[in-house]
Amino acid sequence: MNPVDLCNAASSWFGQGRGLFSDVVISSRIRLARNAAGYAFLPCLTFEKQKEVLERFKEVLLGMNLGGDVFFVDVEQASTVERELLTERHLISRRQAVGKGPRGVIVAVDEAFAAMINEEDHLRLQVLAPGLDLHSCWERINRIDDMIEQRVAYAFDRRYGYMTACPTNLGTGIRVSVMLHLPALKMTGQIDKVMAAARDCDLAVRGLFGEGTDALGDLFQLSNQITLGVSEMQVVEEFVSKITPKIAAYELEARKSLLDKKPRSLDDKIQRALGVLRNACLVSSQEALFLLSNVRLGVNLGRIEKIDLATINELFMLTQPAHLQLRAGRVLDADQRDSLRAEIIRTRLCAN
Repeated sequence: MNPVDLCNAASSWFGQGRGLFSDVVISSRIRLARNAAGYAFLPCLTFEKQKEVLERFKEVLLGMNLGGDVFFVDVEQASTVERELLTERHLISRRQAVGKGPRGVIVAVDEAFAAMINEEDHLRLQVLAPGLDLHSCWERINRIDDMIEQRVAYAFDRRYGYMTACPTNLGTGIRVSVMLHLPALKMTGQIDKVMAAARDCDLAVRGLFGEGTDALGDLFQLSNQITLGVSEMQVVEEFVSKITPKIAAYELEARKSLLDKKPRSLDDKIQRALGVLRNACLVSSQEALFLLSNVRLGVNLGRIEKIDLATINELFMLTQPAHLQLRAGRVLDADQRDSLRAEIIRTRLCAN
């Protein structure tokens, strides 16, 4: 299996439209940052040592029972568009995509697990699930982490915990995150207030593609920033029982307010978005995300019938630039991408 095989369907954790709070919570993710003992951090490693780390973790991971079939992608040798596709599918970070030197990623066929080798740290494990399902994410990633640690000694300090290239990951090395769809908070002008409150609680707020990206399509990623002095389960429980339900409740209340106070205005936004997507000949990536966000809101509120959530979720991913180019089998300029994007959206939405 290779990146090209991924471009015709959305990831299982993204496109299903199921799981707890699935109308607001797109997905859950847990990442662990780890480094092998006896090696310098990645920026200080020679090319030969980077290759040694890559081959060591590759051998260990491919030789383990990870709970399903997996495949390896040599990110250094992958084409630019293949690396971009892996980024669009949240299987590698932008940092790893544009980096240099020996690096790779091991991916489960269902894409619910990925292990980046030689990203910022020697190893970045991640497990994903649809909706709010952090408990199952933690159970799986903890099991895999323990299996790896039986075969590779991690860099660990009794006082500071797992040693990481960036001090902000010291301790547990855990990053718990949820991807949220918050269009009503945006429409009612409450989003800045909610996000400011999240930052005050030491949470990082990022856009669809992580650090340094905008919240296109009203999709926000919320994650913890504190990894030292707290246990992994403390962080997971905080997200499961407090943080995520509270923000989801704010969004649902904002949706109710729009329905109660401005139903005609709301329906106009939703139906205009659906009308454009069903008829446009050219749709840019940014416009598609904006319009799909409004349609997704309409589906969730029952204002649009005969279109399911899974269809809209899939279109968020399948209309990204690298997906379109790999699907076409060639490099496309901006107009060609906008044309193909519009055709895919029209076909999917007009079939319902």
